[in-house]
Amino acid sequence: MRRLVSRVVSRVLLSELFARATRVEAALHTRGPRKLVVGLGNLGMEGTRHSVGMAVLGALAARLDAAERWRGDKHVSGEVIVVSEAQHAHVVLLRPRLPMNVNGVSVVKAAGKYGVRPEDVVLVHDELDKPLGKISIKHGGSARGHNGVRSCVDCLQTDAMMRLRVGIGRPAGKSSVERHVLGRFSSEERKVLDSVLVQSVDLLLSQLALQDDARQDAQSPASPAGGRRAAQEREEEDKRKPVNMEKQALH
Repeated sequence: MRRLVSRVVSRVLLSELFARATRVEAALHTRGPRKLVVGLGNLGMEGTRHSVGMAVLGALAARLDAAERWRGDKHVSGEVIVVSEAQHAHVVLLRPRLPMNVNGVSVVKAAGKYGVRPEDVVLVHDELDKPLGKISIKHGGSARGHNGVRSCVDCLQTDAMMRLRVGIGRPAGKSSVERHVLGRFSSEERKVLDSVLVQSVDLLLSQLALQDDARQDAQSPASPAGGRRAAQEREEEDKRKPVNMEKQALH
């Protein structure tokens, strides 16, 4: 029932009126490769385990010397930093200002506005099945019960997004999962979290560089994909050239 309500709310927020506006803006933002890095979380609940993705985005902005550049953008229902270049790619950072269950609305709006394809979206979020101190990269796949990721999959209509999963561990004893994820890190956990944020930013920057290198390699004539593309282009160009049959016969 909760998922159904989230979908209805998402559809209301993603009206066709907005879609027409973002198609115009997207055409203005398609120069060069673009990445959208999103810290999933709950509006007004920064500092909780469930909003650790937002903490990672804050650390990433600080590493890029852009921590003072967060600005609210009502058109994407979130806070945004546009980084002109980071690791050879144009990067947009996004912290949704919506409840976790409808974070996908903010993500799809920002992707439309800045001309970012779903496969170039990176979601940063908490992961119950990993202990605090563990992080991992996941490419696509199911939401695995994470409501924020599920909202993004529903709104973008694909699961192609890369995810950086930040472990928060499961609750000990009889504590409920909901109370655990919505609770704040303890003083001991915050000591571990400091190193987690550093590692998460390192991993994000390396992934952004790898994705950009892969795209450049695919376009390079030296790569198999690039070579095939270059050969096809030469073949098509040869077909367009007029053929002088008389000269060919003389030789």
